[in-house]
Amino acid sequence: MEYLDFELPIKELEDQLEKCQSIGQESNIDVTNTCKQIEKKLEDTKKKIYKNLTAWQRVQLSRHPNRPYTLEHITNLTKGTFLELFGDRSFKDDKAMVGGLGKIDGQSFMIVGQQKGINMKMRQLRNFGMANPEGYRKALRLMKMAEKFNIPVLTLIDTPGAYPGLEAEERGQGEAIARNIFEMCRLKTPIISVIVGEGASGGALGIGVGDRVLMMENTWYSVISPESCSSILWKSWEYKEQAAEALKLTSADMKKQKLVDDIIPEPLGGAHYDKETTFKTVEQYIMKSYNELKDLSTTELVAQRMDKYCKMGEFKE
Repeated sequence: MEYLDFELPIKELEDQLEKCQSIGQESNIDVTNTCKQIEKKLEDTKKKIYKNLTAWQRVQLSRHPNRPYTLEHITNLTKGTFLELFGDRSFKDDKAMVGGLGKIDGQSFMIVGQQKGINMKMRQLRNFGMANPEGYRKALRLMKMAEKFNIPVLTLIDTPGAYPGLEAEERGQGEAIARNIFEMCRLKTPIISVIVGEGASGGALGIGVGDRVLMMENTWYSVISPESCSSILWKSWEYKEQAAEALKLTSADMKKQKLVDDIIPEPLGGAHYDKETTFKTVEQYIMKSYNELKDLSTTELVAQRMDKYCKMGEFKE
C-alpha cells in the first residue's frame, strides 16, 4: 500500500501493529492487549483523518496510484461479459478512451470511459487518460450505436483533461468535445455518467452529459485542476490547496450546487482500501439510476435531460 502525506500517521500505527503482532508470534509474550490498544488508536486515527478531508486531500485520493481505474471497474462490473470495441472509423483507435458492450446485473450497457494505465509503460500507451479527438469520436460512435439498438449508455470519467497537444488541436479537439456534448444532450437512450477519479474540464464533459451524473465520494469535478488554477492566479503551484477550496470541486460541493445527482460512498480510506465493496456499491447506484430511467419514453427522457442542463447555473440574488 502506498501512502499520501496526510496518511503517514496511519502508516506509523500500522507499522507498530505489525511489529507488535510479530513479537507475539516470535516469543511467549502476551501482546494481545497492546495490539488491541494500537488497533483502537488506528481506527480512531483513520476516522479522524478521513472524516475531515480537505478539498486538496480529496484531489490527492482521486489520484491515488492504488485507486481502481476504469478498466478495473468495467472488469468487475461486467464479470467477464465485456466486449471492447475499437476505432473512430476516421483516424485511429485512441487507447486513452475505452469502450464496448457489457452486462451489469443482466442488463446490457454500452460502456465508455477514460483509462489512465496502471504503470509507467501503460500510462504512456494510454496517454495518461488524456484522450485525443479520435477518442471522443470513438465514444460518440459507440453511443450512437447504443442509441440505434436501444442500449443504455454508461460513461466512466477519470481524466486530467483532454490532450492539449498541437496534433490534437489540428484534428479538431474542441469540435470533437463540443459535438459530443451536443449529441449526448439529444441521445435517445438513457445515459448514466460516473466520475470514478478525476473529472477535469472538457475532457470530462466530452462524455459527461448524462440523465444521471454520479460522483464517487473522493473524486473531483471542475473546469480546471487546482494546480493549473494556482499557476494562472498566483503564477505558482504552491497555492493549489487554496485553489482547491475556492473551486468547490468536491462531490459534496457539486451535489450542493445541483451539478451532480448523487454521491457514491466509498469505504473508509478510499475506494482502494476495499475494492470489492467499492465495485458492489457502484453497481448498486448504476442499477438504481437505470431503473429510474428505463420506463421513460424517448421524448420524456430527452426533455428531462435538456431541462436538467438548462437549469444549471440559475441563481437568485
